[in-house]
Amino acid sequence: MDAVLVIACGALAHDLVRVKNLNQWDHLEIQCLPAELHNEPQKIPDAIRLKVNENRGKYRDILIGYSDCGTGGLLDAVIQEEGLERLPGAHCYEMFTGEAGFKKLHEAEPGTFYLTDFLARHFDRLVIKGLGLDRFPELKDTYFTHYRKLVFLAQLNDEEVDRKAKEAADFLGLEYVRIETGDQFLESALSVKIGTLR
Repeated sequence: MDAVLVIACGALAHDLVRVKNLNQWDHLEIQCLPAELHNEPQKIPDAIRLKVNENRGKYRDILIGYSDCGTGGLLDAVIQEEGLERLPGAHCYEMFTGEAGFKKLHEAEPGTFYLTDFLARHFDRLVIKGLGLDRFPELKDTYFTHYRKLVFLAQLNDEEVDRKAKEAADFLGLEYVRIETGDQFLESALSVKIGTLR
């Protein structure tokens, strides 16, 4: 029972697998919860608790591959009760930019909507349909009235994903900015957390 389980957000699945394979962390296993939970963050803590209880005793350690993700500290309360740790940050954007990098972006323009590779790929499903904009297009102005810019935090160079991110900015009527982040901060955070579990 040497394996470490990462219970992660589905929005990070590809990135975590890529980092795992790059570092040859063969002892690391990843199970993901649906990314749609971000539209109902109050459900994340209970979903995490259920997944932890399903896997207790099957792994040497369990790490939570989430940030706070809009739970307002409720996720941290569950993690503390379960005696576990999570990746740092308030949201996954910090996992790709680092805390200082995200702070700089936010201070430059608080009215920014962020996309990662995953969110750009699944913008239609998670944002347009997830927020009901396909059925009630008038809600777009209500939801996004205070946004000025869309920043695409790109993990990979992928022309199709870049195109989808630009289309999302056009759909929302926002200024488009692309920043290539790679996986360096996610890899570093994961490496540190795995090291503390040994």
